[in-house]
Amino acid sequence: MSKRNILITGGASGIGLGIGQYLGNLGHHIIIADINLAAATNAVTQLHNQGIGASAIELDVTNLKDVAELPNNLHPLTVDVLINNAGVQYVSKLEDFPPEKWQLLINIMLVAPAMLSQALLPNMRNQNYGRIINIGSVHSVVASPFKSAYVAAKHGLLGFAKTLALETGDCDVTVNTLCPAYVKTPLVENQIAAQAIENGISEQEVIDKIMLAPMPKKAFIGIDELAATAAFLLTNEAKNITAQALVIDGGWTAR
Repeated sequence: MSKRNILITGGASGIGLGIGQYLGNLGHHIIIADINLAAATNAVTQLHNQGIGASAIELDVTNLKDVAELPNNLHPLTVDVLINNAGVQYVSKLEDFPPEKWQLLINIMLVAPAMLSQALLPNMRNQNYGRIINIGSVHSVVASPFKSAYVAAKHGLLGFAKTLALETGDCDVTVNTLCPAYVKTPLVENQIAAQAIENGISEQEVIDKIMLAPMPKKAFIGIDELAATAAFLLTNEAKNITAQALVIDGGWTAR
């Protein structure tokens, strides 16, 4: 498989960094894009220590000017693979949901993937190769209470991916969304604490009775599972897998 330049938003920690480590160990060059440059630089140091080629760039995905200028700011590096991973969560009943928080979640997890794709797609089309991989969620296909903005954004990714897949049918560019059930990351740890407060129960009860209750396999999804799926999508053998929601949920949505 050809070695690719892979840009991962929110790549300084959690799922993004884990995917970067996995794909970097396959020989790809990893570009860590994060709003926190110090964290991105630290992540790149970790990757270098593992023998992985990597670079860092400071990027606020909600700053549309910076997103539009990203190809110029990366030059001479070009991006073959975009992994839209940056995400945040806010848990609240809609009646109490701060409007600015609702807007922020949509901007980070729906508007940003679209605008990043817009910025990087011309090079992918010109070289007749590109992969856009959205990190969605099981909440791209089902809902949970108190997460209206997150669920709306993650559902929206699927419609965006389908539309862009139709627009890129004339070249070797694919657009897909990985939809995992809960992955044990700092973001999910914060969700557990917030859900405990919202529901008036213990954090362990949140895990057992809310998070893993709908899941027949009763287990958190491993970052390596996401990374290996992404690795396959990069291959020539996956060139006709596009517009898909790849649901990795331990059977959650079987019911």
